[in-house]
Amino acid sequence: MATIHKQDGPHLVSFQTGEVVARAAMLAISCVISYWLITHILASTYSISRDDDLLGGMWAVAATIFVYRYSHAESVRAALSRMAATSVSFALCLVYLLIFPFHVWGMAALIGIGAIVVTTMGRPDDTITTGITIAVIMVVAALSPHDAWRQPILRLVDTTVGVAIGVAAGWLAANAMRVTKLIGRDRPKADAGERA
Repeated sequence: MATIHKQDGPHLVSFQTGEVVARAAMLAISCVISYWLITHILASTYSISRDDDLLGGMWAVAATIFVYRYSHAESVRAALSRMAATSVSFALCLVYLLIFPFHVWGMAALIGIGAIVVTTMGRPDDTITTGITIAVIMVVAALSPHDAWRQPILRLVDTTVGVAIGVAAGWLAANAMRVTKLIGRDRPKADAGERA
């Protein structure tokens, strides 16, 4: 069976091909769950349009992918990063869209302000995610200008669902792999004892 290596800080971590396939399957299933929750369950509670529901599903899937990592600690760090960036973007876009309609210079100003805010919060690595989130919210607000102020709220909900699913899936996958490895280590000893 092939082994794949990953650098995790100063440590080199190895994964068997089966583990990689299992983790990929978990990610795919988690993305389906995130998409389904937003486009069916939450959309039945509150829906602006089918297009917006689909956008929400895509946004939840992106959040799931963003936080699904090879260890629970990595997933939690990614979740905190994603939620910090989304929270800043949410607040800035909501205030802006309550007062003004979309404008490219408004979007640019929010991206700049967002970068300043997350950097002064001690999270400069979140600048990219904050900027991307602001850009998406603002462009969607331009596409759907009626009640555009709802977009930050909806994207916050989508992100929260996706992050929760991604962290839970990462935890499940990490623990399932840990149990599988423990069982695999014990099996040769048991087989040797049966032969004796």
